Amino acid sequence: MDIAIVYSRALAGINSVQVIVEAHLSRGLPRFSIVGLPETAVKESKDRVRSAILNNHFEFPLKRITINLAPADLPKEGGKYDLAIAVGILAASGQIAGNSLERYEFIGELALTGELRPVNGILPIAYAINKTNRALILPEQNAAEAALINDLPVLPAKHLMTVCAQINGSDQLSQFVNREKPDANKRKLPDLSDIHSHHFAKRALEICAAGGHNILMVGPPGSGKTMLADRLPGILPPMTEQEAMATAAINSVSAQGFKLEDWKKRPVRMPHHSASSIALVGGGSHPRPGEVSLAHNGVLFLDELPEFDRKVLEVLREPLESGKIVISRAARQTEFPARFQLIAAMNPCPCGYYGDRTDRCQCTSEQIRRYRGKISGPLLDRIDIHIEVPNISLEILEKWQNEQPETSIQVQQRVINAYDYQLARAGKQNCVLNNKELAEYCRLDNRQTALLHKAVKQLGLSTRGMYRILRVARTVADLEKSGLILDNHLSEAISYRYFERNRE
Repeated sequence: MDIAIVYSRALAGINSVQVIVEAHLSRGLPRFSIVGLPETAVKESKDRVRSAILNNHFEFPLKRITINLAPADLPKEGGKYDLAIAVGILAASGQIAGNSLERYEFIGELALTGELRPVNGILPIAYAINKTNRALILPEQNAAEAALINDLPVLPAKHLMTVCAQINGSDQLSQFVNREKPDANKRKLPDLSDIHSHHFAKRALEICAAGGHNILMVGPPGSGKTMLADRLPGILPPMTEQEAMATAAINSVSAQGFKLEDWKKRPVRMPHHSASSIALVGGGSHPRPGEVSLAHNGVLFLDELPEFDRKVLEVLREPLESGKIVISRAARQTEFPARFQLIAAMNPCPCGYYGDRTDRCQCTSEQIRRYRGKISGPLLDRIDIHIEVPNISLEILEKWQNEQPETSIQVQQRVINAYDYQLARAGKQNCVLNNKELAEYCRLDNRQTALLHKAVKQLGLSTRGMYRILRVARTVADLEKSGLILDNHLSEAISYRYFERNRE
């Protein structure tokens, strides 16, 4: 009996699990079987591997071939095991040396000619392999992504023949050295200076960027809600290496894959209002990340919020609170991170012109109540800032034509200062301060406490809503480099509750 052991990797969410590929050749009628919960693409690797071996002038063993993918209870999917299976068969049949296989891990899909084709999910795989003492052999197209992991020996290969030459020692693959990583600071983003007037809305965006808060903008069509939302990414603090790695890992395991030019670029996701709940949170028989996870460490922009199905919007409640999404299946659970900033925009009524200066609204109070009722109270409660974005009159636009508005770079610098202050104080942004930390960092005097309690009663806020006001007030104070929350900070935070102040 001839047997060979080759190492590969499977994906479980954004984590990577080692898979031991055991190739066993025994007597009997020729047969090729794969065991270990392989899905269709893995089962079809039998034909790809057979053709690749024959087309590279190796002998395909006319024996009973059994490939075991261990652990047996972990589902295996995709074509990433092709290379490991082919190497295992060649080693078990004695056509290549088997004594050096434990030094490598193999990832890659095979073409019928033996060429290696790229696969998704390389970044979390490379991250896991870096904790071992093995080198990673993979397709050339995946090398740049894997090399983002420092100190990992990455050996890109173009063909099965070059992999076999590496194993036999007759020829050596060159270790890949990543080119200079893209500089996120050189990217062109929409600038806040493009927007004239709307000082209140731009101030709210600055607070959102500094504290990581969610925001809902309410205004008539054409008032500039989408323009404002497009400019939030340009004032967010730069991504840390850890944040960039987590975001890249999610993209890597998704259907879209990871692109090197997106390194340290905060994601911006804008799903259409026809999106389903599965599209938002992720799922499938083999769970994949949805929009909320693809927006991790970035922005999720929901335009025309009431046009989304109410059941779809309700799935946002858990990730907004916990920063993660857990997809449960009968056999296992898969967890994806989902710490994003929600920017939502909506009209004040079905026709869009309620409260507008043009006085064009024809909606009844019942229609407005029903329209706004599409957004549940618990969801609104999880959005820190609600602001009105009114249409700007022609007179004001003409007045501000000669205005020199602040650029995104100027605003971003204040945001970065406040962000660094938060990290130095609590190790996290204000949006995720827990109740104990709120009591420590958001202390109010008796007068401020009375003001807050009065606002809670008059606006009908929940306890969660009250705590969100405190978090926003703490961010306002941080932007002004104040160690204490002052009266004007608290008052400004209370003013960002449009829906409570404008109940129908």
